[in-house]
Amino acid sequence: MRRFDIAVLAAVTLSTALTAGPAQAAAPVRDIDHCTATACHFDLPPGTYDVRVLLGGPAASSTAIGGETRRALLPETAAPAGARVARSFTVDVRTPEGEPTGPDGTPGLDLAIGGSAPALADIRVTPARHTRQIFLIGDSTVCDQPGDPYTGWGQQLPQYLRQGVSVANYADSGESTVSYLADPRLWDTVRPRIRRGDLVLIQLAHNDKTTDGATYRANLETLVSGVRERGGRPVLVTPVVRRWFNADGTLNNGTALLVNGLGVDHPAVVRAVAADRDVPLVDLTARTKALVESLGVEGSKALYLYNEKRDNTHTSERGATAYAGIVRDELLAQGLVPRGLVRVG
Repeated sequence: MRRFDIAVLAAVTLSTALTAGPAQAAAPVRDIDHCTATACHFDLPPGTYDVRVLLGGPAASSTAIGGETRRALLPETAAPAGARVARSFTVDVRTPEGEPTGPDGTPGLDLAIGGSAPALADIRVTPARHTRQIFLIGDSTVCDQPGDPYTGWGQQLPQYLRQGVSVANYADSGESTVSYLADPRLWDTVRPRIRRGDLVLIQLAHNDKTTDGATYRANLETLVSGVRERGGRPVLVTPVVRRWFNADGTLNNGTALLVNGLGVDHPAVVRAVAADRDVPLVDLTARTKALVESLGVEGSKALYLYNEKRDNTHTSERGATAYAGIVRDELLAQGLVPRGLVRVG
């Protein structure tokens, strides 16, 4: 029973014992017994769990693992024929399992086994200890989007992290700095869960269309102060750009670069607060602007949902994965996450 927490398996073991003959001992339940060829389900309470998988089979394989509300937890990993490859990651299990204002989702931990030639040989799930937590505060460009093809960059970030650090994505569609602070399901829920040393990434701007500059800045400062009061480490993130081009192939200085109708330059305010309050900054506006402009009008369509929805704000899985990779690179470059806990290949 060392392979799984006894409390977690109590209900399953009891069920097995009741159906066995009086002279038979209950067969031990292994973690892999909770899986089919395409999915695993574990009846677990909310918490943080380490997952160790053994990938591979008789033929060459290539396996990716997702979970909960369409989170990417492990990138596609190849194993030669007859070989086994071990990988591990840490996952946040909570209710609601996706957006904080969304439906509860399925209780417990759900994993999806995918990839071009998936092969899961074994799996072990245990309660995590000494885990670093990365909280995400943001909008629809960050959140765990429930429906394909929409994908937030926070949904793709976990695959870039190894066992020992988890992503708790509390981004929510449609939120501004004003609404995030006002809704008890959001800031009032996140703040008490922040522990000393936890990172809290804050990217709010897309929906602050009618927020004046003084209020926007004050709201960011409130979030920064609240994180620090809990012993956490705030990280300000400028918003991802919208795909809105000028005739010369550059991005529009207003719509694309998040300047609202009141003339508030959101990225500039974020940068100023970061400098004035000595907060680490991930300048995602600058980095995504450079990427989108380098790909051009046509090439950049694949990063967004232009082809599917004529949507130049929300990212596709490809775009969200690229933007999550930028965030990963910035966290690593600034020493905010130890190199040993980051997947770089």
